[in-house]
Amino acid sequence: MVKRLCLCHLKNNADTEDIFQSVFLKYLLCDTEFESAEHEKAWFIRVTVNACKDHLRRLFRHPTTPLELLTEEAAPVQEHREVLEAVLALPEKYRNVIYLHYYEGYTAGEIADILKCRENTVYSQLSRARDLLRSALGGEEID
Repeated sequence: MVKRLCLCHLKNNADTEDIFQSVFLKYLLCDTEFESAEHEKAWFIRVTVNACKDHLRRLFRHPTTPLELLTEEAAPVQEHREVLEAVLALPEKYRNVIYLHYYEGYTAGEIADILKCRENTVYSQLSRARDLLRSALGGEEID
């Protein structure tokens, strides 16, 4: 039943397997006392549908490109190599927020959820990281 629901919503075998696994992991970690078999079945249906919706919402916010459509080998652009090296040289907490914000396109609120910290902390770390990059790359014109 869970697999069929996933397949109907996602129309993709790989995503179906992922959501199927996460639903049963939630079931194993759940400490809910079910009143009956019907109550348990309803729980499975609700959790499965919500997980599918969350997955589709995540894909809508962060679109992906299928590997089959990529024709060129992924490699950093040489003209931005200096910037990439400066980002990689940052302390980990600054490197993470810079990477998630500029390379993955997450907002400060989403980064705060991912890193389990406050949104204002993310803003502070972004600002400090930009200052460090500006001084490392040598100039005020770099933003």
